[in-house]
Amino acid sequence: MGDLASTTVSRLINAPREAVYRAYLDPEALARWLPPGTMTGVVHVFDPREGGAFSMSLVYSGGEPAVRGKTSDTTDRFQGRFARLVPGEQVVWAVEFVSPDPSFAGEMIVETQLTPEAGGTRVTIRCDNIPRGIRPEDNEADCRSTLDKLAAFLNG
Repeated sequence: MGDLASTTVSRLINAPREAVYRAYLDPEALARWLPPGTMTGVVHVFDPREGGAFSMSLVYSGGEPAVRGKTSDTTDRFQGRFARLVPGEQVVWAVEFVSPDPSFAGEMIVETQLTPEAGGTRVTIRCDNIPRGIRPEDNEADCRSTLDKLAAFLNG
């Protein structure tokens, strides 16, 4: 069966580390910038502390007919916990997709590192143990889209 995939994406965001970190701990902010592309977000549960649980749905827009969601035809629902929080430096999520399809099963680790850099904060997202049903190149593209939306959110 082989090892599960990993991806890493990075982007310089013109904002201080503390502002980026706060955007990860605010459920209203997260619902706006986390969904990649034209998806929208709905936060169901959110307890932003180490060990705290969260649950969220990403809803596909009507303009993506070829896409099928992991949870339903139009939705990717996931749940998880804040595995590690280092204020202003790191956010680590342990995430599981809610899906009847076993190819989306398992716990994916999403580690976000915040590093000060000239011009703002270097935000690096590393995803480990990506479920087999998610192509690594799709995961990478979605993470890049998410970082672009985070930058727009913080600079808008």
